[in-house]
Amino acid sequence: MSPHSLSAASVLVIRNLSLVRHSLIRASAFLLLIFLPVLQAADNISVLGSKPQWSVLEKYQETITHDEFSRLVHGVYCTHGFAPDLIEINEKTARLMMNRSAQEFFTLRFAANDSERKPVPRLWRPAKSLPAARPGKSLSGLKVALDPGHLGGKWAKMEERWFQVGASEPVQEGDLALRVARLLGRRLRQLGANVSFVRNSNEPITAKRPDDFRELARKILIKNGVPQPRADVLDPNDPEKEQTIRWQSEILFYRYSEIRRRAALVNFKLHPDLVLCLHFNAEGWGDPNSPTLTDKNHLHLLMNGSYLAEELEFDDQRFEMIRRLLSRAYDEELPLADTIAAAMARESGLPPYEYPTMNSTTKVGSSGYAYARNLLATRLYRCPVVYCEPYVMNSNDAFARIQAGDYEGTRNVNGVEDKSIFREYADSVVEGLIDYYSKARAARSGGL
Repeated sequence: MSPHSLSAASVLVIRNLSLVRHSLIRASAFLLLIFLPVLQAADNISVLGSKPQWSVLEKYQETITHDEFSRLVHGVYCTHGFAPDLIEINEKTARLMMNRSAQEFFTLRFAANDSERKPVPRLWRPAKSLPAARPGKSLSGLKVALDPGHLGGKWAKMEERWFQVGASEPVQEGDLALRVARLLGRRLRQLGANVSFVRNSNEPITAKRPDDFRELARKILIKNGVPQPRADVLDPNDPEKEQTIRWQSEILFYRYSEIRRRAALVNFKLHPDLVLCLHFNAEGWGDPNSPTLTDKNHLHLLMNGSYLAEELEFDDQRFEMIRRLLSRAYDEELPLADTIAAAMARESGLPPYEYPTMNSTTKVGSSGYAYARNLLATRLYRCPVVYCEPYVMNSNDAFARIQAGDYEGTRNVNGVEDKSIFREYADSVVEGLIDYYSKARAARSGGL
């Protein structure tokens, strides 16, 4: 059933009807919409999602042991708990809820021990499976997809990834991320990597536009207690703007439709070994036309995990989590994130970001910079994903460096001799990738 033509029986829920300013990572600058179309009786599907194909999990029978499955469930993916009927871990099998209303379950059989595990089916290759590097090409054979966050350009204000200080150049996160991606792509290709771009312009990947979601947005608002929703946002600073059809339809466009379309490109065409999601962070900046600058500046990286108990109630999110767990993406993501984080910290000198609450995240790894969190991109991309969040765009330091633009060598910015912030970002990611893949290949050939 198309999510754009809802039956009267369709259930629509909005959770968290309070708009929190700016960063996707720190505090979502969008409402968490949860849309449950009636596909069959009581299917619970998240916004613009599709019915899970549980039969796909048959490929993973006996590819994981009881202990490994339990470790990943409790230590990585379900750290905030879950309803006991959703995932039942027994000695030889796990019983996974497919549909609560129909009481339908999928039974996953465990491998008896490590030596009897069957190969894990996947289209991406872990570092230990890559061919030996060619001389002078330390990343040869690696397939990397670069995903510059957001859109930028004419969409930046809609995305709330835009601010301007006086007559200075506006800061637009989508444009900054794309600049880093192009620098990074050039460096990676020089090192032999096969590089593709999930986005290489400031135009959307999705063919949909906000107007395509106006009727869905109207129904969401009516179902959630706004019987006569206003059509348009009259004032960008209006605290009730999230209750307008325009605002909701824009969210459905640039957040959900766009990211789902990027996931389809990654999963069905690009087939990379790794996706690097490139972002810049921010603290709350208030009025984007008269923003607040701060002395805070920090760095962190994310990978998929730390699902909330209420997120696991949705059939598609639970399925996507289990498929991701069984692919062992996390076992590649964590050492990658730790290694890249260490390189970025050395290069930038940034301290680790500390979440003010761990309600939606779980700190992982040994670097102090890595967190597990359930974000749409990290969940839907069917390969290892490292999500980079360096630099606070509205920090005094990062803002000055952004205004200085891109340049070769170093330049005095704010009294400090610095690289271009864009090259520092790209160079540090490259350094981390070289370190990780070189060590992994050396270990495989017995060099370590």
